[in-house]
Parts: sequence; structure tokens; C-alpha cells
Amino acid sequence: MQLQLLALPSGIQVVYSLAGIVVATFVVAKLSERPNLDAIPTVGCSTWLGSWRAGIQFATKAADVVREGYEKHKGAPFKVANLYRWMVVVSGSQSVEDMRKASDDELSLAEASNDDLKLGYMWGRDIFYNPYHIAIVRSQLTRNLGILYPDIRDEIFTAFEETLDLRGNEWKSVPALQTIQNIVSRTSNRIFVGLPLGRDPDWIDLTMRFTLDIIKGGVIIGFFPKVLAPLVARFMTSVPENTKRGMNLLGPVIEERLKRLDEHSKGWVDKPNDFLSWLLDHPEASKSSVKDLTLRLLSINFAAIHTSSNSFTQALYILAANPQYIQPLREEVEAIVTKDGWSKGSLAKMRKIDSFLKECQRVEGIDCVSMLRKAMKDFTFSDGTVLPKGAMVAIASQAASLDNAIHENAEIFDPFRFANMADEGGDGAKNSFVSTDPAYLVFGYGRHACPGRFFAATELKSMLAHVVLSYDIKLEDNATRLRSLHIGIHMVAHPTTKVMFRRAYRSCSVSLL
Repeated sequence: MQLQLLALPSGIQVVYSLAGIVVATFVVAKLSERPNLDAIPTVGCSTWLGSWRAGIQFATKAADVVREGYEKHKGAPFKVANLYRWMVVVSGSQSVEDMRKASDDELSLAEASNDDLKLGYMWGRDIFYNPYHIAIVRSQLTRNLGILYPDIRDEIFTAFEETLDLRGNEWKSVPALQTIQNIVSRTSNRIFVGLPLGRDPDWIDLTMRFTLDIIKGGVIIGFFPKVLAPLVARFMTSVPENTKRGMNLLGPVIEERLKRLDEHSKGWVDKPNDFLSWLLDHPEASKSSVKDLTLRLLSINFAAIHTSSNSFTQALYILAANPQYIQPLREEVEAIVTKDGWSKGSLAKMRKIDSFLKECQRVEGIDCVSMLRKAMKDFTFSDGTVLPKGAMVAIASQAASLDNAIHENAEIFDPFRFANMADEGGDGAKNSFVSTDPAYLVFGYGRHACPGRFFAATELKSMLAHVVLSYDIKLEDNATRLRSLHIGIHMVAHPTTKVMFRRAYRSCSVSLL
């Protein structure tokens, strides 16, 4: 037997040798990169072997681990181990303000995102470190929401009709997350690339698949030393293949737009008013390749589809499990739409719709921590805690959302909590879904708050208003609402839960369009 092992083919010996080198390099690299966090208390085991065990546990129980630390070290920082590194977790309004005020040279969102999801390796350095498309989201997209609202509303109506394909008054069961992903992708791409590409099944499938493949790719890259990350991204993820597929679909549209721009210049009367047009109008677009432009559009889809689909599916599960909330929501939508029609202004008056979505994110959310940052140099918090260079830090946002000291009866889901606060004389803007403050960090806080949150809120509120006005919904018979899946700090609406829909009987004549 020993002789047979020694006689292994040279190719297999090379593979085993390379695998051993990779593992050894990985361990050494991780140990050498570890910042000195000994002064910060640990939740879980702090020994070398114990921290690896804790890191494995963190992969599925991060929210529970962070909440344990939050309650044990109330207001003081603590650290937790995940699969790749230690993460420092802080809480309290002063710590939030410290992080908000920190410059990118002190605490970096970009570097934290790259460490977490490895986006820089998959999208390329220019797109990741020169994201001029994000500025377009913050400016043109937000400014044009009122003008574009009829298109948003039309696509939501059409996408629900075609995706659900209901017959008569019968109940139909559909996989919720997959269905909502399709509707969100169609609605978003109606504004991103317009028609007909925004409804092309291949493009919609690609944008949904791209989101999942980016997340999987980030996990795969994370298991290798940083020096190998570019090679792993190129040869062991689906991003290059998806990019080529995107170029084949989007390339002809880009070329046609550029041709029309050249022919008409500023006199193009019926020029599409969508994200692709704004992107092509940007001064740097003239120097960008079709591949670059395609990746920027796909990256925008990644941000929009993953977060919005997850958030709305969580809300849909809560609504289906609690059908008693449907009628008050329906009555609000009917009253406002009957009087004012469908518009962005009408959405602003739907306080119960807004409150329901905000409360869903308070108790669920897409991450158990917020404002993830990487220390680019030693950083000192107001309480004297020193965060060493290279350390990762985040706010215990979900644990704070479930704290009775911050929210009355925080453990109880109160769908109209924030609407009632506004009605009782509270600040309506502060209590709105898109608000950002130290006690509500779903969209972040400060200059790095989510630039697309106004579009996301318009989209999600329109979808919820449409659902409660158009359908009755419930979970499948005898089903219970399953807890979101926890993947590290991220929380994902349960992917296989089904929701049943049927057309709602409406006594009023309110228009659905």
C-alpha cells in the first residue's frame, strides 16, 4: 500500500502539493493579517481553535451571537469571530456618530465591502473604485422618480398579472421569493434599461442569477489567500460568463443608443429617460467599453434586486401569516387612490403602507449589523476604544431594533407603529421608511446611506399597495412562517416558502392603473 501511494501519478501529486500549499498559505495569511484586538472583550471563545469553532457557528447564528454581545456589553464594544476574521461590534448613538463622522481614510466602506463580498475582484478595480454610476443613482434616478412613476406603476401591474397568471377566483400557490425577484427585476429594469430589454426573459434571468452568483463567488474567493483572489474570481466564479451574456444582450442596445446620440446630439426628442441614457451621458462613458457599461448596469441590478426582493418577500410572509392586516392597508390605499390616483405623491400619503414596510425591516431586515467598515488606520472611538488598522467594525443594528429601551414592546410586531407615532405628533419624515438615524440603520447613515433608498421605497410601497388592493393572500394550508435564513451577517427570506394568491373582491371602482 505504501509503495502504491508513492507511485501516484505525478499530476495527482502536484494537485495534492498545491492544495497543501494553498491551505498552509491561507492559514498563515489569516494569522498574519489579524489585528491585535486583545483589549476588546470577546463573545464566544477567544482561543485560536475556539475562535475557528465560533466562526463556524457565526455562519448560521450571527444574529443570535451579536444580540448576546449587545445585551452583555450594552453600549460597549465587543468582538465576534466569523469564518475569515474577527469583527468588532459597537452600539449606541455616540458610536454611530463616531462612525458617521469618520473619513474614508479612517473607516472605509469600500474596503469593507471588498473584504466581505470580494466585489472588487469580480467587477474589476475601475468599476469598484470609480463607481460614477452610483452618483447617477443618487442624482438623476432620485430626481426623476415622479416623472417615471407611471412606468413603475405600469410594470408592477403588468409583472404581477403575467407572473401570477391567476384564473378566475381560485387560489394559486407560488414560490414567493422567486416570484418577487422576477417582479422586482422587471420593475427595476423598466427604469434601468427601458423596454423591450427590461422585459426580456433572458435579461431578467441574468440579472437575478448575477445577484446569486456574486454572493456565491464572494464566499468561494474568501476561502483562498488574497494573492489568489483575482485568479479565483476569473476561473472559479460565474461572473465572467455572466458578463459575456450581459454584453450580448445589452451591447446592441448600447450601440443603437450611441448611434442615435451621434445622429441627433442634443436634439434627440424621444430619447429614452432611463438609467442607461443617464449612464451614456456621463463624461466618462465615452472612454468606457461595452463590457464596462454592462458591468455597471449589472452591479446596479445586484444592489437593487437582492435588497428589494428580500425586503418585500419578508413583508409578504408577515402579511400572509397575519391576514388581519390586509383590510386596514387596503382601505388606506383605496381612499387615497380613489381621490388622487396613482402617483408618487399618493404614495407619500400612505402612512400605513410605509409603516408596515418599516416595521418589517425593524424586526427582520437583511443584515443583523449595519455600517460595516474597515479601519484603514488606528481609529479611536469617543469612549477611548482603539480600533487597530485592518480591523472590521459594524453597528449592532438589529439587536438595537429589538431593544425595549429604544422601541416600546420591541419584541412585538406592530404594523402601524411608525404611522401612529407620526399621527401622535411625531416627526413624519423621521418615522418614514426611508429615514436614516442612529436608531434605524436599515439604509445606513450619513454620507454613505443607501443612494437608491428613495427608488427602493417607491418600488416597494407601490408593490405592497398593489398587492393589498388586488389580491387576498395567505400561506399554504397549515404552513407557518419560516425564519429567514442566516448566512453570516446577512439574512435571507426563506427561499422555498410558498404564498397563495387570489384576486380580491373590491366593491369600489378604484383604478388599478
